[in-house]
Amino acid sequence: MILDIVTYPDPRLKQPCEPVAEVTDEIRRLAADMLETMYAAPGVGLAAPQVGRNIRMLVMDPAGKDEEKQPRVLINPVLELSGEDVVSELEGCLSVPLNYRADVIRKSRVLLKAMDLDGNSIAEELEGFPAIVVQHEADHLDGVLFIDRISRLRRTLYDSKVKKWLKRKNAA
Repeated sequence: MILDIVTYPDPRLKQPCEPVAEVTDEIRRLAADMLETMYAAPGVGLAAPQVGRNIRMLVMDPAGKDEEKQPRVLINPVLELSGEDVVSELEGCLSVPLNYRADVIRKSRVLLKAMDLDGNSIAEELEGFPAIVVQHEADHLDGVLFIDRISRLRRTLYDSKVKKWLKRKNAA
Protein backbone atom coordinates (compact mmCIF):
# COMPACT_ATOMS: atom_id res chain seq x y z
CA MET A 1 0.00 0.00 0.00
CA ILE A 2 1.34 3.42 -0.91
CA LEU A 3 1.50 5.64 2.17
CA ASP A 4 1.10 9.42 2.43
CA ILE A 5 4.42 11.22 2.76
CA VAL A 6 4.67 13.80 5.55
CA THR A 7 6.13 17.08 4.28
CA TYR A 8 7.96 20.02 5.81
CA PRO A 9 7.05 22.02 7.88
CA ASP A 10 5.07 19.24 9.63
CA PRO A 11 6.39 19.12 13.24
CA ARG A 12 6.44 15.29 13.23
CA LEU A 13 9.57 15.49 11.06
CA LYS A 14 11.45 17.22 13.90
CA GLN A 15 10.77 14.52 16.51
CA PRO A 16 13.51 12.06 17.49
CA CYS A 17 12.22 8.52 16.90
CA GLU A 18 11.79 5.65 19.35
CA PRO A 19 13.71 2.37 18.90
CA VAL A 20 11.83 -0.61 17.53
CA ALA A 21 11.48 -3.05 20.44
CA GLU A 22 10.75 -6.13 18.32
CA VAL A 23 10.15 -7.01 14.70
CA THR A 24 6.45 -7.82 14.40
CA ASP A 25 4.19 -8.55 11.45
CA GLU A 26 3.04 -4.91 11.70
CA ILE A 27 6.67 -3.74 11.32
CA ARG A 28 7.20 -6.07 8.34
CA ARG A 29 4.01 -4.76 6.70
CA LEU A 30 5.09 -1.16 7.32
CA ALA A 31 8.52 -1.90 5.78
CA ALA A 32 6.89 -3.38 2.66
CA ASP A 33 4.55 -0.37 2.38
CA MET A 34 7.48 2.01 2.84
CA LEU A 35 9.44 0.31 0.05
CA GLU A 36 6.41 0.49 -2.24
CA THR A 37 5.94 4.17 -1.36
CA MET A 38 9.65 4.93 -1.93
CA TYR A 39 9.69 3.29 -5.37
CA ALA A 40 6.42 4.99 -6.39
CA ALA A 41 7.59 8.47 -5.33
CA PRO A 42 10.26 7.79 -6.82
CA GLY A 43 13.06 7.96 -4.28
CA VAL A 44 16.13 6.08 -3.05
CA GLY A 45 15.30 6.15 0.66
CA LEU A 46 12.46 6.69 3.09
CA ALA A 47 12.43 6.88 6.89
CA ALA A 48 9.49 5.94 9.11
CA PRO A 49 8.81 9.52 10.30
CA GLN A 50 8.29 10.50 6.66
CA VAL A 51 5.18 8.32 6.69
CA GLY A 52 4.05 9.47 10.13
CA ARG A 53 5.58 6.69 12.22
CA ASN A 54 7.86 7.74 15.06
CA ILE A 55 10.11 4.65 15.00
CA ARG A 56 13.76 4.06 14.10
CA MET A 57 13.33 2.27 10.79
CA LEU A 58 14.32 3.20 7.28
CA VAL A 59 14.24 1.68 3.83
CA MET A 60 16.63 2.41 0.99
CA ASP A 61 17.71 1.30 -2.44
CA PRO A 62 20.78 3.10 -3.77
CA ALA A 63 20.77 1.12 -7.05
CA GLY A 64 20.91 3.17 -10.23
CA LYS A 65 18.03 3.27 -12.72
CA ASP A 66 19.64 0.64 -14.95
CA GLU A 67 20.67 -1.64 -12.08
CA GLU A 68 18.73 -4.43 -10.40
CA LYS A 69 16.82 -3.27 -7.33
CA GLN A 70 18.66 -3.61 -4.00
CA PRO A 71 15.97 -2.93 -1.36
CA ARG A 72 17.20 -2.63 2.23
CA VAL A 73 15.25 -2.38 5.48
CA LEU A 74 17.27 -1.11 8.44
CA ILE A 75 15.86 -1.20 11.97
CA ASN A 76 17.43 0.82 14.79
CA PRO A 77 20.39 1.88 12.63
CA VAL A 78 23.48 3.32 14.29
CA LEU A 79 26.06 5.04 12.11
CA GLU A 80 29.73 5.57 12.78
CA LEU A 81 30.85 8.20 10.28
CA SER A 82 34.37 8.09 8.85
CA GLY A 83 36.31 8.98 5.76
CA GLU A 84 36.56 12.43 4.32
CA ASP A 85 33.96 15.12 3.91
CA VAL A 86 32.26 14.92 0.52
CA VAL A 87 29.68 17.16 -1.10
CA SER A 88 26.39 15.39 -1.70
CA GLU A 89 25.44 17.37 -4.79
CA LEU A 90 21.87 18.55 -5.19
CA GLU A 91 20.54 16.42 -2.35
CA GLY A 92 16.75 16.29 -2.22
CA CYS A 93 14.07 14.74 -0.05
CA LEU A 94 10.57 13.36 -0.54
CA SER A 95 9.48 15.34 2.55
CA VAL A 96 10.88 18.66 1.34
CA PRO A 97 8.35 20.35 -0.98
CA LEU A 98 8.94 22.36 -4.15
CA ASN A 99 11.52 19.83 -5.34
CA TYR A 100 14.17 21.82 -3.45
CA ARG A 101 17.74 20.58 -3.78
CA ALA A 102 21.00 21.73 -2.23
CA ASP A 103 24.60 20.63 -1.74
CA VAL A 104 25.17 19.02 1.67
CA ILE A 105 28.43 17.94 3.32
CA ARG A 106 28.41 14.24 4.25
CA LYS A 107 31.06 11.66 5.15
CA SER A 108 32.39 9.34 2.45
CA ARG A 109 32.21 6.20 4.61
CA VAL A 110 29.85 4.84 7.24
CA LEU A 111 30.05 1.85 9.55
CA LEU A 112 26.42 0.74 9.74
CA LYS A 113 25.03 -1.31 12.60
CA ALA A 114 21.34 -2.23 12.45
CA MET A 115 18.86 -5.08 12.55
CA ASP A 116 17.05 -6.62 9.56
CA LEU A 117 13.43 -7.79 9.35
CA ASP A 118 14.42 -11.22 10.66
CA GLY A 119 15.98 -9.71 13.79
CA ASN A 120 19.51 -10.45 12.55
CA SER A 121 22.31 -7.99 13.33
CA ILE A 122 23.85 -6.11 10.43
CA ALA A 123 27.35 -4.65 10.60
CA GLU A 124 28.87 -3.38 7.37
CA GLU A 125 30.80 -0.52 5.89
CA LEU A 126 29.13 1.60 3.22
CA GLU A 127 30.94 3.94 0.86
CA GLY A 128 29.95 6.46 -1.78
CA PHE A 129 26.28 6.92 -2.69
CA PRO A 130 24.92 4.20 -0.31
CA ALA A 131 26.79 5.91 2.58
CA ILE A 132 25.21 9.27 1.67
CA VAL A 133 21.72 7.78 1.40
CA VAL A 134 21.92 6.06 4.79
CA GLN A 135 23.22 9.28 6.43
CA HIS A 136 20.31 11.26 4.95
CA GLU A 137 17.70 8.71 6.07
CA ALA A 138 19.24 8.19 9.53
CA ASP A 139 19.10 11.97 10.03
CA HIS A 140 15.31 11.73 9.74
CA LEU A 141 15.28 9.36 12.72
CA ASP A 142 16.87 12.12 14.80
CA GLY A 143 14.47 14.81 13.57
CA VAL A 144 16.98 16.32 11.13
CA LEU A 145 16.21 17.27 7.52
CA PHE A 146 18.87 17.99 4.91
CA ILE A 147 17.69 21.62 4.90
CA ASP A 148 18.90 21.78 8.53
CA ARG A 149 22.41 21.23 7.13
CA ILE A 150 22.48 24.12 4.62
CA SER A 151 23.58 27.73 5.20
CA ARG A 152 21.32 30.04 7.19
CA LEU A 153 20.81 32.28 4.14
CA ARG A 154 19.77 29.41 1.85
CA ARG A 155 17.46 28.08 4.57
CA THR A 156 15.81 31.48 5.09
CA LEU A 157 15.21 31.84 1.34
CA TYR A 158 13.76 28.32 1.16
CA ASP A 159 11.50 28.88 4.19
CA SER A 160 10.05 32.04 2.62
CA LYS A 161 9.29 30.11 -0.61
CA VAL A 162 7.52 27.40 1.43
CA LYS A 163 5.44 30.00 3.31
CA LYS A 164 4.30 31.55 0.02
CA TRP A 165 3.57 28.11 -1.45
CA LEU A 166 1.54 27.07 1.63
CA LYS A 167 -0.44 30.33 1.49
CA ARG A 168 -1.34 29.72 -2.16
CA LYS A 169 -2.10 26.05 -1.49
CA ASN A 170 -4.36 26.83 1.48
CA ALA A 171 -6.14 29.62 -0.39
CA ALA A 172 -7.09 27.24 -3.22
